[in-house]
Amino acid sequence: MLVTSAILSSLALAAPAAVAAPKPSDSPSASASPSATPPASMSSVGGARLGRPGTQVNLASGVPVLPKDLSARSWIVADAESGQVLAAHNAHWRLAPASTLKMLFADTLLPKFPRDTKHKIVPADLAGIGAGSSMVGIKEEETYTVHDLWLGVFLRSGNDAVHVLSAMNGGVENTVKEMNEHAEELQALDTHVVSPDGYDAEGQVSSAYDLTLFARSGMQKKDFREYASTVRAKFPGQTRKGKKGKKVRESFEIQNTNRLLSGDSDVPVYEGIAGVKNGNTTNAGATFTGVAERGGKVLLVTVMNPEKPEHNEVYKETARLFDWGFKAAGKVQPVGELVPPKGAEQAQPGANPSGEAGGSGDGGSGTAGTGSKPVAGASAADGSSGIGTALGITGGVLVLLAGAAFLVNRRWPLPDLVRRRTRP
Repeated sequence: MLVTSAILSSLALAAPAAVAAPKPSDSPSASASPSATPPASMSSVGGARLGRPGTQVNLASGVPVLPKDLSARSWIVADAESGQVLAAHNAHWRLAPASTLKMLFADTLLPKFPRDTKHKIVPADLAGIGAGSSMVGIKEEETYTVHDLWLGVFLRSGNDAVHVLSAMNGGVENTVKEMNEHAEELQALDTHVVSPDGYDAEGQVSSAYDLTLFARSGMQKKDFREYASTVRAKFPGQTRKGKKGKKVRESFEIQNTNRLLSGDSDVPVYEGIAGVKNGNTTNAGATFTGVAERGGKVLLVTVMNPEKPEHNEVYKETARLFDWGFKAAGKVQPVGELVPPKGAEQAQPGANPSGEAGGSGDGGSGTAGTGSKPVAGASAADGSSGIGTALGITGGVLVLLAGAAFLVNRRWPLPDLVRRRTRP
């Protein structure tokens, strides 16, 4: 069977130990066009092979071949629980992220505001929204709960909801600053945020690797999981006068634009899907990060900018990579790993300078205790939350950093509603 030259070259080279890449410049630039080629050398965070251009996978006896006709400029398939990267293609290529960047926005701001907090919209809240932005339909002088606003962010990818939450957080400039700080804490060093909603902006970039880190961190938060997996919801409309002059405010239904979750004419709902976020802009093309569970395995897949001009192509390629990942899990040797946040890494005995917790350049993971007992002391806190709670991952387990201790959970706590929901 024929294998691409990129795969052959990746198999021919032994993977040296990963070396953490230096922090990117303040204004890295996105690739200029869909036909641009990836840099010859990229970040090696998570393993040296992840910094190489082309497809990286360890094909061996019993390992299924990768799907054909993958046209995305960049993609990654990872085990959400162990952090092992099963296969990748240009994983660290800095590209425009579109609205998948809202995962970082949510992971940064969600812990800050109780969901029942109410906010009345003033004109300044909606200032600076880019032309042609996706909107949920927020109106001036109306009052919304934080819960309403997050539904607008996750389901309709509403840039208006992002700007309102940013205003509540001290403004867009402060929110961008906190998002960049949180990205650095997560070791998502390919990312530079300019606009909190993912709207195209000069110098705004991320990578398939970083977007997967954002999803993995966010999906450990209960609210994030629930919003990311919600198919449809009611959203408050505009207050109007009824027939008798009485003020009436009705709601309207909004549906999640993640087609693997809500389905479409040419894309069925993916079995086991539980989120996360899609995006589409002129510079970014279509982007998507998804999480799905099947047969006790939880996988994360990110796909950036498929070049094939078919409707919903980003979801079709994601589904094919999920299918491959579930077949390959437990058979394929990893080519790298999803690194833990800095705070979690620093608290782990044996953590090395590469950004891995006792792992190898091929993504081998260390071990940790089982159960929910604290396994290490730590004083680090998540700079994005403001409430002293940080979430991290290390050594093949999910780790909750709360106060001064890691609490270990071996199971990924996907929302119950995903398992019991009747599919549309």
